[in-house]
Amino acid sequence: MNEAQQVSGPEEAYQRALDAGRLIIQRCGECDRSVFYPRTICPHCGANNLSWFSPMGDGHVYSTTTVRRSQEDGGDYNVCIVELAEGVRLMSSVRGISPDRVIIGTKVRTKVVKIDGKGLLVCEVK
Repeated sequence: MNEAQQVSGPEEAYQRALDAGRLIIQRCGECDRSVFYPRTICPHCGANNLSWFSPMGDGHVYSTTTVRRSQEDGGDYNVCIVELAEGVRLMSSVRGISPDRVIIGTKVRTKVVKIDGKGLLVCEVK
C-alpha cells in the first residue's frame, strides 16, 4: 500500500504529497486522461479507476490576476490558473517576478514550497 492509499480521501492524499514536497495528480485507468482536482470518480468518463502520478510540472499561465495589497500587508501578489502539459488546470501563483509581469501564455514550472509546515504549489517562470 502506498502513501496515497493510506489516507481517508483524495484531497488528503494530495495535501500529504504536497507536504512531503511532491506534486501528484490523478490519471484515469479507463479513459487515460489526467484529472485535477483530486476526486474519486473520473469527471471525463465516470470510472472509479483513478491512480496517482507525478506530472512533469511544466505548463503555461491560462489566466491571471493581480491581488492588490498594501505594502504593510505584504504587497501585491499574483493568482493564476496554470494549465499543465498533462492537460489539467490548477490554481497557483507565479513567484520571482512582479505580479504585473505575469501574462497569459507565460511558460512556467511548478514547485512545491512549505509555508507554516504545509506544502503549497507555486510556479516559477521557465
